[in-house]
Amino acid sequence: MNHVHFEFRVPHDHPSLEGHFPGRPVVPGVVLLDRVLGVLEAHGCAPVHHLQQVKFLSALFPGETARGRWDLSRSPATFSVWARRGDEEVTIAQGAGSITKELLQ
Repeated sequence: MNHVHFEFRVPHDHPSLEGHFPGRPVVPGVVLLDRVLGVLEAHGCAPVHHLQQVKFLSALFPGETARGRWDLSRSPATFSVWARRGDEEVTIAQGAGSITKELLQ
């Protein structure tokens, strides 16, 4: 398995949204990363043991569908998360993390 594709939504009533930010809530980066990292375990892979780089390029809004992909064919493994807004795909986050070799087999 060289690539893992995923999709998730953070509901409007998620407890992390209260106060982040009043009047225009956005999904906190830690919640987004929790979902992204959890994808690998859900697909039978061990967890990333070290995030080497993460860039947040746009906000993810509650109820919005986030789509993404892990590329496990390189070291470090890389991920990208995006959302469709109208006719446009907007990159939400990108990053890289170390995964031990036994995860790639």
